[in-house]
Amino acid sequence: MRRLVLFAVIVVFLPACAGRTDGLEDSGRADTLSGGVRLIPIRTPKGEFRVWTKRVGSNPTVKVLLLHGGPGFTHEYLEAFDSYFPAAGIEYYYYDQLGSYYSDQPDEPELWNTPRFVEEVEQVRRALELGPDDFYLYGHSWGGILAIEYALAYPGRLKGLIISNMMASIPAYNRYAREVLMPRMDPAALAEIQGYEAAEEYENPRYMELLAEHHYIHHILRMPQAEWPDPLMRAFKHLNTSVYIPMQGPSELGASGALVDWDRSEDLGRIDVPTLVIGARHDTMDPEHMKWMAGELKRGRYLYCRNGSHLALYDDQQAYFQGLIEFLRDVDSGRF
Repeated sequence: MRRLVLFAVIVVFLPACAGRTDGLEDSGRADTLSGGVRLIPIRTPKGEFRVWTKRVGSNPTVKVLLLHGGPGFTHEYLEAFDSYFPAAGIEYYYYDQLGSYYSDQPDEPELWNTPRFVEEVEQVRRALELGPDDFYLYGHSWGGILAIEYALAYPGRLKGLIISNMMASIPAYNRYAREVLMPRMDPAALAEIQGYEAAEEYENPRYMELLAEHHYIHHILRMPQAEWPDPLMRAFKHLNTSVYIPMQGPSELGASGALVDWDRSEDLGRIDVPTLVIGARHDTMDPEHMKWMAGELKRGRYLYCRNGSHLALYDDQQAYFQGLIEFLRDVDSGRF
């Protein structure tokens, strides 16, 4: 009996912003039969393709579309959201961008550019019927670039914006990698890594071994690589290098692809929706730059994960999701 009473108390004190979780609101929704999954048709200059999305939860005023990193990565590594968002009553959408594993993967190099990806996000938004009364856009890493570009292109569509672990300038990111991160590495290991890069031996097992030991476990995810969570390992397994390399470049110590000159530092002041910028102490991205970004935005807030790296959603998980959920609640309630 005591367990039943305790359960009743927990239900009574669920957060006020939480949407209903009894499933009744799902009746009549287009994705009910498939458990939230929809394949959305996307028009491109190379024809029509389909992208994969999956809705989790139901909330009339808080709906978060998740933009994964890469480009060419998958939604899978974001599955950590399942441990936090459902209990907070947040409706959210996983989404594999075109070229990623669960979506169509056309062999069309002309499609791999930022403006086309922005238009893809807008088509997904319309298909999911998200709008300024409920639509929050979350972007991690490359997804943060895409989220910034979308907010600049479609300012009236959003209720809130989250830029996670992404600077507003690739040139500034490359300087940080060159002037701060590389000098902290073991000089012999760095020289060997750069030797493999000069020879374009990016698939050499020794190159990946050196990166894992001297870079990944310090700045990507601060855990022994053998303990990296399954969702992340699946995303790495499914990475589409045909998208990743042309845009990001082959090196893991900086960007050298089509994004190399991307810089929106001077445009942040044009974004006027409530925006959360998330940075981390051990990130590949400069946490001070991301703090500066929050100050440049008209309605910015900075969340600093002092124990986190580029994947702070794993190695500083409590702070990350507590701050993210607090932001969503504050915007939804008008307290922001």
